[in-house]
Amino acid sequence: MRISANTGRCVGAGQCVLQAPEVFDQDEDAMVTLHTDRPGEAARAAVSEAANLCPAGAITIHED
Repeated sequence: MRISANTGRCVGAGQCVLQAPEVFDQDEDAMVTLHTDRPGEAARAAVSEAANLCPAGAITIHED
């Protein structure tokens, strides 16, 4: 699993950080940043939930 975050779409809601703080963070402007773009399988459920909760659809999960 690989994830990407589109900072151009991010609205800074922070739902991703609440769901998976080991994977997502926010910069000084509250835009999403990634701690890693390849989180382990243990984080899959939290990352999927973060992507589903993102109001801007800024998080994409790639299965490669």
